[in-house]
Amino acid sequence: MQDFPSLKLLDRFEKVFNRFGIDYRMMRKILQAKLVMDRRRVPTIFSQNNKKDNKEKNHYLLSLWIYLLFGLFLIPFIIIGDNYLFQMSLVFGMIIFFLMTSLISDFSSVLLDIRDRNILYPKPIDRKTISAAKLTHILIYLSLMTIALAGPSIIVGLFKHGILFFLVGFLNVILIDVLIIAMTALIYLIILQFFDGEKLKDLINYVQIGLSFSIMIGYQLLVRSFEIVNLSVNLEPAWWHIFVFPIWYGVIIELVMNGGTQPFFLLLAGLGVIIPFVSIWIYSRLTPAFERNLQKLSQHNKGRKNRRLKLSESFKKFICPTKEERVFYQFSRMMLKNERDFKLKVYPSLAFSVVIPFIFLFTFMDEFTQESFNLIREGKSYLNIYFSLMMMPTVIITLKYTGTHKGAWIYKLPPLKSPKSIFSGTIKAFIVNLYFPIYLLLSLVFVPIYGVRIIPDLILVIVSALIYAVLCFAILEKALPFSQSFETYSAGNGGMIFLLMLLAGLFAGLHLISLLFPYGLYIYLAMAILILLILWKKVFKVSWDSVK
Repeated sequence: MQDFPSLKLLDRFEKVFNRFGIDYRMMRKILQAKLVMDRRRVPTIFSQNNKKDNKEKNHYLLSLWIYLLFGLFLIPFIIIGDNYLFQMSLVFGMIIFFLMTSLISDFSSVLLDIRDRNILYPKPIDRKTISAAKLTHILIYLSLMTIALAGPSIIVGLFKHGILFFLVGFLNVILIDVLIIAMTALIYLIILQFFDGEKLKDLINYVQIGLSFSIMIGYQLLVRSFEIVNLSVNLEPAWWHIFVFPIWYGVIIELVMNGGTQPFFLLLAGLGVIIPFVSIWIYSRLTPAFERNLQKLSQHNKGRKNRRLKLSESFKKFICPTKEERVFYQFSRMMLKNERDFKLKVYPSLAFSVVIPFIFLFTFMDEFTQESFNLIREGKSYLNIYFSLMMMPTVIITLKYTGTHKGAWIYKLPPLKSPKSIFSGTIKAFIVNLYFPIYLLLSLVFVPIYGVRIIPDLILVIVSALIYAVLCFAILEKALPFSQSFETYSAGNGGMIFLLMLLAGLFAGLHLISLLFPYGLYIYLAMAILILLILWKKVFKVSWDSVK
């Protein structure tokens, strides 16, 4: 079995582990097996890549370049100015955000691994050794991630502010790592104490989605932060700073570098030192209960069945006239709601399509003044809502993938002459359950900003979105929904997705042109509705032979 540099470094502390009653040799063997198995795990930020590529590579080590890039973005906050309290609170806040979300998204499988309980507990291995192996496993990767994120800033701080800044920053990062591990474990403990394993799995999934989304827009936020943040700002102490722990560590840097005896600052610094050790002590005391509750993860409790409201049934019958179409609409709706791998692939794109219109909206505003706001209200920047269409090609391509593809045999059971009802029901489920909430959210924000004058425009937008969805389906390869494994997911669809995004821009252009003529909007709207009705009848008439 392959040896690892991290294990060789760990060998230097063998006596320390043995003094705490840990069988180091056994712990090392467990760790070695876990590190080998980690080669099969792909980090969340690589989740959009083909999982079949580079299986023999350590994807986590490759992903460190991404964290290193974000670490380099933190350097300006170190070298510009000497406002340690504000600057370092911001730096530590970003570090904590990425470390905690990464720990939850990529190392939950380690912290919540019930295989240790099933495989190792029956063996003559001390429980303390098993727990130490699990904790050390997390610390190895968390240390590498911390070095990538915080290393550039601390090293630059050494040359800019001196050795004292470097040492205090290094100790702060260690305290932050301890705090993050303890807080994450305690969050899981609380959730498992009151909820079942399915709730916890959903929480992890949404954090994974959040991480993918934050990576996606992180570049925009970091670039724009220099326009929004004034690095010379003075931070006035407030009582709620007690609950913002990045400020704790900014205060420690401030007190060491500039001195001071303010009681409030001393309190915050004390919390930064004491709370990590108190948290890890609480976790160690609650470890037996945590291990017992982990067994809930192996239970698959059925969620409560919601009562079918008459209004919901009427709506379903209205949009799906045939019984077959209603069946596949309901099936697709449940898959979109419950398929975790699908949500991890698609939801970052959904969130991105919500944020992009607002990013461009604020781009048009030079300053946050009433005059600038009035100029926005009188203009046509509400057409940014067409950016919400950009997610459709990605979602429609992903509709054919699932983590339970072996169940695709159910499509062979119904005596269907054509797959028309399958495809039309699935596309309708996607539009109603994924796109329409985004459209509704953007509309509820845009109407108060631009006024009721844009309501006809919003009607045209939803009609254009329906046409666009049908065209995407017509252009893309036909495959039965939720019938293929995510293992075959390919990132090679980027070219087609880009071309379809240009098509979405064409709809926005036609909308803008229609506004140049009297009653042009209403004429275009009538034509769009007619085109939609024709396309919907024609496009879904596909034969079984044309389906992959």
